[in-house]
Amino acid sequence: MALGLVSPRAAFGFRDFRLYQTARFFTTVATQMQSVAVGWEVYDLTKRAMSLGFVGLVQFLPAVGLSLVTGAVADRFDRKRIVVVCQLAFVLCSLLLYGRSAGGGHDEVPIYGALFAFGVTRAFTGPASQALMPSLVPAEHFGSAVAWSSTVWEIAAVAGPALGGIIYGATGGAASVYLACAGLYACGAAVLLAIRTRSERMTAGATSLSTLLAGIRYVIEKRVILGSISLDLFAVLFGGATALLPVFARDILFVGPRGLGLLRSAPAIGAAATALYIAYRPLRRRAGAVMLTCVAVFGLMTIVFGLSRSFWLSVAALVVLGASDMVSVVVRQTLVQLRTPPAMRGRVSAVNLVFIGASNELGEMESGLTAAWMGAVPAVVMGGVGACIVVALWAVLFPSLRKVDRLSPADEEPLTG
Repeated sequence: MALGLVSPRAAFGFRDFRLYQTARFFTTVATQMQSVAVGWEVYDLTKRAMSLGFVGLVQFLPAVGLSLVTGAVADRFDRKRIVVVCQLAFVLCSLLLYGRSAGGGHDEVPIYGALFAFGVTRAFTGPASQALMPSLVPAEHFGSAVAWSSTVWEIAAVAGPALGGIIYGATGGAASVYLACAGLYACGAAVLLAIRTRSERMTAGATSLSTLLAGIRYVIEKRVILGSISLDLFAVLFGGATALLPVFARDILFVGPRGLGLLRSAPAIGAAATALYIAYRPLRRRAGAVMLTCVAVFGLMTIVFGLSRSFWLSVAALVVLGASDMVSVVVRQTLVQLRTPPAMRGRVSAVNLVFIGASNELGEMESGLTAAWMGAVPAVVMGGVGACIVVALWAVLFPSLRKVDRLSPADEEPLTG
């Protein structure tokens, strides 16, 4: 089918894709609710920005430590079964957090333990989940699938933090939030079980170090893929302000847990609107240049948020920040999935998720460290400046990324471009 004739809603014509997105919605709402509750509870217990950095670190370590194994697992076993088992493990992690919070403990260490288990689970479900999606829709509809997948995620990311903040504020504690998260994860597992698509064993033969490292080698050789995922890594690593939102909500903007929920939702509002726009008006030309420009806007909006003392200006800056970041997400995900052979998608997705995890969770650690050293506001402002510098450097270091035109498998780049 010609690109111009593909319906913007084509991906939703496939039953398994609809079920997959329903499950993702439940899971994302739960994860975002849990993130709000954990952030507020940890900061309320410790009053230390560094503690928020540890929240990110304990979730990132499993992703990088297990990346070779999790990618190989996704390429060797049925991806649907992997994702279902991981959903059930998410239920257990939320119940662990619930038990600790309901018991009235005043030590944050058990929270870190539950989050570490959550990180291990996410390390396995991430590659399997990403590699599963291309098997749910035909290749000609994959651009539509990526845009709608991002839209569903962002809508859930709007609802999740707001709902988590409301429940936390209404009940006066995190326990009710964690219990609700466990229920949502269980709903996600039930929906996934109804998917009929099976992704059979993709890799034959015995597992070796060479097969485990194949995903890393592929990413290094493909300069466009390396450039796109490393751009996201360093821009968000320096420019990410979300880890410090509890500090801004409590000590700078004075808006409490409900305000924190809205601040956490604001980037997703912008991102959801952008993803919906891209679903109907996909990027036709100059995708690489547009991506670099939008990451620069991400850095500028980070600076605006850091300097703002107005709650609504802060919300507006985060909305624009999320909108610009979504363009990068759509370009990166499309490039990674369409330019990777099906048999290697699990391993390449694992590498991609390590980069994403480093930018998000390790970025939280970096934010916590710099905030403890120089204060929350200087940390966020300097991070935004760093993100803009990264864009300028990547435009020079990865000319093949800058020159990406159409998001199509046919538009291949030289291996060493």
